[in-house]
Amino acid sequence: MVRIAAVGDLHVTAGAAARLRPVYERVVDVADVLLLAGDLTEDGGTSSAEEVCELFGGLDLPVVAVLGNHDYDRGHEAAFSEMLTDAGVTVLEGTSTVVDTAAGQVGIAGVKGFGGGFAGCTAAVHGEREMKAFAEHAVTTAQVLRDALSQLDSDLRVALLHYAPTRETLVGEPLELYPFLGSYLLGAAIDGEQAFGAAPRPAGAQGTRTPGERPGGDPTRELAPGGRRRVALALHGHAHYGTEVGETPAGTAVRNVAAPVIKAPFAVYQLPEAVRVG
Repeated sequence: MVRIAAVGDLHVTAGAAARLRPVYERVVDVADVLLLAGDLTEDGGTSSAEEVCELFGGLDLPVVAVLGNHDYDRGHEAAFSEMLTDAGVTVLEGTSTVVDTAAGQVGIAGVKGFGGGFAGCTAAVHGEREMKAFAEHAVTTAQVLRDALSQLDSDLRVALLHYAPTRETLVGEPLELYPFLGSYLLGAAIDGEQAFGAAPRPAGAQGTRTPGERPGGDPTRELAPGGRRRVALALHGHAHYGTEVGETPAGTAVRNVAAPVIKAPFAVYQLPEAVRVG
């Protein structure tokens, strides 16, 4: 069994490292890897980035991160990623990494993600240039995630995002914000779908599960389209007033690990069951 510690939306400001570093130094006692789901800083500024590096650099376990929209706020995201890398944190953006644990390898594919909406309220790739660019970016970032996941050959695969891949973990947020908090395209990418331009298949259709339904005796249910193993867990943040537990249309476990949602410095999930154990 592998244990994944995860948190997002810390929005680190001055003094956070001195206060929280002892907490995160104890992660090694309860988890095999620590995943950070974006919005690590409040404004993407250099001083906040330095604070994040001091907080997570040099911990005694692998730390893997994606950036969030707040981390892009000042246009210094490339410099921030480089600072984190120098501090020993693996930063993913359309890329993947494999972490060795005592229980085996865990492949992690990460992308910030983007908005776009969900069934019935999605951005369309036509119309004004601005709307077309918005929708095209949503499609592109989903394809990048799918490609990064497809490159992983490990039995356990995790998708790490900032934006939500399902509306289930947005419950509690105003409905008007859903298109800006995530996209069904990200969920399709996690499920291995190729037809990003199509609407999500209805619950109960072939190859999907209704919420709460678990795979039975059919071994193909453990495979995504193309014969790949399914993603064991998808993690995201961004939705501070959302819900922790959800799943994609094909039944992949999704967890919203925004700090205000998990109400802890980090949550710990046990794989492959995706059960919270801490």
